[in-house]
Amino acid sequence: MKRVFSGIKPTGHLTLGNYLGAMRRWSEVDQHAADALFCVVDLHALTVDHDPGRVRRLSRQAATLLLATGLDPRLCTVFVQSHVEEHARLSYLLECVATDGEMRRMIQYKEKAAAERARGGSVRLSLLTYPVLMAADILAYGTDEVPVGDDQTQHVELTRDLAVRFNQRYGRTFVVPRTTHPEVAARVMNLQDPTSKMGKSDDVGPGVVYLLDEPETVRKKIMRAVTDSGSEVVHDREARPGVSNLLEILAACEGGDPEELAGAYETYGSLKKDTAEAVVELLGPVQRRHQELCADPSYVEGVLREGAERAREMARPRVDAAYRAIGLLPAG
Repeated sequence: MKRVFSGIKPTGHLTLGNYLGAMRRWSEVDQHAADALFCVVDLHALTVDHDPGRVRRLSRQAATLLLATGLDPRLCTVFVQSHVEEHARLSYLLECVATDGEMRRMIQYKEKAAAERARGGSVRLSLLTYPVLMAADILAYGTDEVPVGDDQTQHVELTRDLAVRFNQRYGRTFVVPRTTHPEVAARVMNLQDPTSKMGKSDDVGPGVVYLLDEPETVRKKIMRAVTDSGSEVVHDREARPGVSNLLEILAACEGGDPEELAGAYETYGSLKKDTAEAVVELLGPVQRRHQELCADPSYVEGVLREGAERAREMARPRVDAAYRAIGLLPAG
């Protein structure tokens, strides 16, 4: 079977964008069609100023939501990144293959570094190098496919480049992975600013629907979503980003086509109402399962412990091989 790896960063409460853009595909498709690993990438949460207690809470919440959205530990491997030391071991080797120029060209680094400087803060070195850690996350497991949202495509391309370069310099060690995207709603936009991604870490306002939002909160946020000038319901991301975002959310919830759905609506209000109800219905089972898992924390801990053991067994031989290939003396 092909091998799939993907991760979720515990830097904020998980959103509808996380679910429609990636997590639903993981549970409905990837864990059934592949040897799949899904990881809470907690080391990536340390690249900016953070509260340690909050990172721990969000890491547990993210792991619990991964299971609540339908990941089955009998079918896939669910674990926390920092519990498997091979990620950090391989990251340094790949830093010795990557270049400073490659890191500084990363769009997310430019954006986040600029935002940090604007706040008067200092930019951590780990923010520059974390795409290499992401590459290590992927390459350690011989990953064939990486299902991600549009905003992470550049990082997977870097991973491919590093794998090819390492293999050419030191001998074939890594599988060169490819990126996959869901067909609809690969990138859900902020309801109040439909030109920006619905991000879990940058916005705590009404533009973000969280997976654990109460139904009435979901309805209010969607009914207050920004739409566009004019009244015609059409799917056009450039000219009508607000209504297009709603159409894509509705299409993703119901399995339809955004352009076809547009023809069924005469007003923004009716589109918003149907979108809100579709989202509430979609999130209901996830929220109920999350409550059940929160009532049994020992089960979640056991899943993460066993997942880390399994992940370690998969990663260690390849990382050891990379150490030998690059010229390091084997231990004892």
